[in-house]
Amino acid sequence: MRISDCELRISKMEKINQLWFLHCAGFGGPDNPQSAIRNPQSQGYALVSLLVFMTLLALFALAAAPQVQQQAQREREKEAIFRGQQVADAIGSYYRFKGAQGVNSLPTSIDQLLEGIPRGTKKLQILRTEAARDPLSNSGEWRLINPTSQDFARYISALTTYIGGAPPPPSREFGALANLIPRVTDVLDTKSSGTAPGGEDSSDNSSGPFLGVSSRSRRNSVITFYGIDRHDEWIFTPLFR
Repeated sequence: MRISDCELRISKMEKINQLWFLHCAGFGGPDNPQSAIRNPQSQGYALVSLLVFMTLLALFALAAAPQVQQQAQREREKEAIFRGQQVADAIGSYYRFKGAQGVNSLPTSIDQLLEGIPRGTKKLQILRTEAARDPLSNSGEWRLINPTSQDFARYISALTTYIGGAPPPPSREFGALANLIPRVTDVLDTKSSGTAPGGEDSSDNSSGPFLGVSSRSRRNSVITFYGIDRHDEWIFTPLFR
């Protein structure tokens, strides 16, 4: 047998193998009209399967979205409580440094807390930069609560309801401020009976003596803080520590 005949036979065998592979894969070929007819159907089935899969994936994503959003809000609220308590500690440190002499010893801005208090030739940091921002509001600015604010009366009412007894007495070092704080005449359940108004408090109270801070967010919360389920009614203060 000549070499040219062998090469011709090998070439034919390779072509047969290629056609057989295409037939098995569903692509068909010019010598297989049945595969050519079957191929569009296979592609159609694959497209339908892909569309069904994408639809199911979208439905699962829509079903999970509220839970994901709720969990994200829960984490922001936990962070807000953590930061708010740090602000409360900083207010207490500043008040003690100033001699604990009533309203004149209170800070008048968040910047004063960020500056720290003198210790020798240096300054002691009493508030982290991250804690100076409210994670629940778009502005990131805490609402400053004056000791004479009615917000304190509502907050004390909530604490009284939460502990189920008499209103908690202020810490001894804040005794000079006790008479400035509005008295709670009627203890009411402060848990919101309906939906919070939403939005944010835009009042200008970024300066002046303050004994606590709260969020500017006026939305309902996922978690509760001493039974309170509205962001703007959470007050972080060293008054009862």
